[in-house]
Amino acid sequence: MGHYKSNVRDLEFNLFEVFNVQERLGKGVLAESDEETARGVLAELNRLATGPLAESFAEADRNPPTYDPKTFSAKLPESFKKAYQLMWDGDWWRLGLSDDLGGLGLPPTVQWAAAELMLGANPPLFMYMSGPNMAQVLFRNGTDEQKRWAQFMIDRGWGATMVLTEPDAGSDVGAGRTKAVQQEDGSWHLDGVKRFITSGEHDLTENIIHLVLARPEGGGPGTKGLSMFVVPKFHFDSETGELGERNGAFVTNIEHKMGIKASTTCELSLGQHDTPAKGWLVGEVHNGIAQMFQVIEYARMMVGTKAIATLSTGYLNALSYAKDRVQGADLTQMLDKTAPRVAITAHPDVRRSLMLQKAYAEGLRAVYMYTATFQDQAWTGEGDEESLKLAERVNDLLLPIVKGVGSERAYEQLAQSLQTLGGSGFLQDYPIEQYIRDSKIDSLYEGTTAIQSMDFFFRKIVRDKGQALTYVAGEITTFLESEGGNGRLKEGRQLLKQALEDVQGMLGTLIGYLTAAQNEPASLYKVGQHSVRFLMAVGDLLIGWLLQRQAEIAIARLDEGAAEKDKAFYEGKVAVATFFAKNVLPELSAGRKIVEAADNGLMEIDESAF
Repeated sequence: MGHYKSNVRDLEFNLFEVFNVQERLGKGVLAESDEETARGVLAELNRLATGPLAESFAEADRNPPTYDPKTFSAKLPESFKKAYQLMWDGDWWRLGLSDDLGGLGLPPTVQWAAAELMLGANPPLFMYMSGPNMAQVLFRNGTDEQKRWAQFMIDRGWGATMVLTEPDAGSDVGAGRTKAVQQEDGSWHLDGVKRFITSGEHDLTENIIHLVLARPEGGGPGTKGLSMFVVPKFHFDSETGELGERNGAFVTNIEHKMGIKASTTCELSLGQHDTPAKGWLVGEVHNGIAQMFQVIEYARMMVGTKAIATLSTGYLNALSYAKDRVQGADLTQMLDKTAPRVAITAHPDVRRSLMLQKAYAEGLRAVYMYTATFQDQAWTGEGDEESLKLAERVNDLLLPIVKGVGSERAYEQLAQSLQTLGGSGFLQDYPIEQYIRDSKIDSLYEGTTAIQSMDFFFRKIVRDKGQALTYVAGEITTFLESEGGNGRLKEGRQLLKQALEDVQGMLGTLIGYLTAAQNEPASLYKVGQHSVRFLMAVGDLLIGWLLQRQAEIAIARLDEGAAEKDKAFYEGKVAVATFFAKNVLPELSAGRKIVEAADNGLMEIDESAF
């Protein structure tokens, strides 16, 4: 049996009981899909994820891709290639595509639920399968000829990469030096070195299409001077897609990493080996960063979902171990040497740890699902222009939470999962040590948590004038004012109400620091010091709300007379919502006090004192 433990019951609970996705199915662009189809997709993917897809997870970690500097090529383990081919032959890459490109006609909520299963079983498999989604970006932004190339990428199963980072241009993408010089035939020659390129080289596909940010000759500084170029690994016939000669885009190094070793992280040299790196401009010149953000937003949602998927299987592995591990007597009988030994699930601190893991695993799953409901609206085009714009704003607001909070909390709680196993968790006999190594990257790539928090505050709240945040706060307030829950959520609602007030207080204080910066620029440092704290606080608020929203539904099902097989699941929903409200939400009051007491003493310390 593989390492991966899924939670399809919770995926279906979110889809069909909490967010009622079935009400969207069977209409408009989703006319060909229904609830049975969606459940069938999850059931089949769950079979694959808990079986053949997970089989190469550990082996590819122990035997990572090998790089040959003579041929600039990388080879992956055969077991991994077999799993990838299984995914491809099953047409699972079609999940995220629109109908006009051969998609399966399912909304983003179902797409991301399916993605969780694949990402939980073997994250690099899903990441290597990104070609069709990047083809979709090329199709939306490219010329008629490039739209045909996008179809080649899909039909011929080509890989693809997003190429931004350079040795001196990481978070500061606008510092990139890679240049592009236009040629007489309309193509461009690119020159430069890119770094940390995921899936930049492998032997899974016959071709790899690099979407590269570069600065056209004469382009201005910063991100506004960047353009996006299509740079293939192999040239190809524009009419047939048949491969031609090697292009001058060579991977010159593959990084040796802490985790996610099956995923090649590459240095990509453009025009550095006596072969021009030919590229073709996508859309208009100097529009590259806007185009690339279409890729980045998808990638951030994927990274957050990956982190949450890993936490979920980590928690479920820890829970399974704890149920079977007998150690010590019950705490109330600890002085009785003859007392029976009990499973460690009987010990209070183990229970506390497991419930906290459950809260974040299931709460964060609800957060990404909630986010996907706004993507559903954009996908289907439901509503008037104003409501569609609001849905886009709310999605933009929530993405830093999915990615930033999801990655940070997953890594933090996976440490608790390992702790549950004690010394055994430190061994490669169990998967959690690999989960931890593989998940650390999630808070680093596609924008570190600090970058996510600054984007969240300055762009998604301040620049948006708080419109999206006001909408979400309004939904929480509506829940607080309701009477659902049969009285069992009364205390939880009061704690949630205080948490909402604390988050609003933090925001008001940060806005005050921002306003004061007009006359005292150093006041902005206070925002920088506490933007991550604020992002994490909003994440906890959303988790607390969504867990209670789930608990309200669970209580209603229990009151209606739930089937015996569902009772424990629903009682678990009530228990975890209550636990989170009592044990996590009160911490936001302390966070608020810290933000309100901010000063710039930290910024005034001389660097030599660190």
